[in-house]
Amino acid sequence: MGYLVFPTAAVRESYLAGERVNSQEEGADPGWLDRAAADFDGFVARVAAPSRRWDVPVTQLWYVDGTTYIGTVMIRHELTAALARTGGHIGYHVVPPQRRRGHARRMVADALVFCAHFGLDRVLVTCEQTNVASRKVIEATGGSPDGVVDGQLRYWIPTAAD
Repeated sequence: MGYLVFPTAAVRESYLAGERVNSQEEGADPGWLDRAAADFDGFVARVAAPSRRWDVPVTQLWYVDGTTYIGTVMIRHELTAALARTGGHIGYHVVPPQRRRGHARRMVADALVFCAHFGLDRVLVTCEQTNVASRKVIEATGGSPDGVVDGQLRYWIPTAAD
């Protein structure tokens, strides 16, 4: 069973392999993975460090099982007007070789504990209307529907702080 950790070099090979498959599936340029592989320790240090993305503080966590990388969770500590419409507090993905094993549900459930630690008593999570798997994950972790905005289903989920 997996668990959330701050990014770690211990999963180097499985991270690079999983994210390469993910990039191919999404049609994204995998060049960033070559740069990450060239200095993986430096890459890990950068993504593990406190950062700002989307104009808010962000924590990146990796879901792993030993040395096997399963996926990433991004926790946005605040919402901008744009994130309040679509995007929300939590973003996550499971790499293709690890999908359909219940990992996403556990990732989101575990991320809720981190969110509570960051002082969030409820979080907004969104997904595309066509993403049935993500919708099921959000609902299974306590998500209450809050409408549709720009093709994105919106859900509020209470954290462990409630």
